[in-house]
Amino acid sequence: MKVTPEHNERIAKLTFAGVYPHYVAKVEKKGRTQKELHEVITWLTGFDDEAVQKHIESKSTFETFFQDAELNPNASLITGVICGYRIEEIDNPLTQQVRYLDKLVDELAKGRKMEKILRQS
Repeated sequence: MKVTPEHNERIAKLTFAGVYPHYVAKVEKKGRTQKELHEVITWLTGFDDEAVQKHIESKSTFETFFQDAELNPNASLITGVICGYRIEEIDNPLTQQVRYLDKLVDELAKGRKMEKILRQS
């Protein structure tokens, strides 16, 4: 599937606070914890729990969220398909970063081992 400019704009304007509860629900429904979710978010963005909470409270858009992030140097190792898009083929950096996060949350919910999710082996 080809990512359109309209899709990229829609992703940029989504708020992290609006999506975060869905991430929590998804992982908890599958027996994972909010702590594990935060570990994944921290690995990808460099944010500690306090920074994540600030982005939630300020209703940061994904654009602001990822502008403030220090993306993990191994983020490019996140590959595969999420929401019908092949992550490594997405040419818009912000959309790709959001899909990185979606993919990590998906892997967590599917029960993948944390060291594999965090691309440690």
